[in-house]
Amino acid sequence: MPDTDAAYSRYVALGDSQTEGLGDGDDVTGLRGFADRLAEHLAHANPGLTYANLAVRGRLAAQVHAEQLAPALALRPDLATVVAGVNDLLRPRFDADHAAHHLEAMFAALTAQGAHVATLTFPDPARISPLARPLTPRVIALNERIREAARRHGVTVAETGHYPVVTDPRLWSRDRLHASPIGHQRIAAALAHTLNLPGADDTWSHPLPPPAAPAPTGWRAATDELRWTAAFLGPWLTRRLRGRSSGDGRTAKRPRLGPVRADGTESVSKGGDVQR
Repeated sequence: MPDTDAAYSRYVALGDSQTEGLGDGDDVTGLRGFADRLAEHLAHANPGLTYANLAVRGRLAAQVHAEQLAPALALRPDLATVVAGVNDLLRPRFDADHAAHHLEAMFAALTAQGAHVATLTFPDPARISPLARPLTPRVIALNERIREAARRHGVTVAETGHYPVVTDPRLWSRDRLHASPIGHQRIAAALAHTLNLPGADDTWSHPLPPPAAPAPTGWRAATDELRWTAAFLGPWLTRRLRGRSSGDGRTAKRPRLGPVRADGTESVSKGGDVQR
């Protein structure tokens, strides 16, 4: 964790669907997500903060590198978040070294320009969905390489996967791939705490209050798994077989630096103009 509180004036977020904000709002009302929430936290201590979000859903680490690094450098951030790699994990021919190479290239370029870079490690998906157990070794391998690359470049790492709370279904959207609004809030709080931002603490890692109803077991749990497979896993696999991505034809929601409200009551359009 950084030793001193830092003042930031330009925050740029790079990444895929999590950074774009899927699971926290929708394409009609607008997406918020952990990066927007972190920007709002930053704005409390830095009223003049400007913020850009270059993330696009479905992007692999190599695509984030190829498409987002140059625009990010042009914005000259003093704080950047780089969060990518989950889409790589889900590909049949996952290569942890290949994905980490592109992440490290972004770490190196951004820190060389003077930006403070933050990233995070990923939770074991098998702790969220039993069907995801084959991904466990991949997550472990990618997390190890993220930590190694971060050490080499002085990148701050939020270890979000270590705590039991990450297995709470309430932190995840129905597709189990994207965080829910409360999950995005916890990710933002984890980054704020790891960055030692004013007002941040470790409460993001604490368990949620007990749920109103117990989690399903037995045949009900099995039925839920089958419904999830039909509603989310099946369509995802179909897109992969057809060589398609959920991000096809999409561009960054916030490609230019713009002001951000500390209270989260305003959002920013693609053009960078504040709208209610």
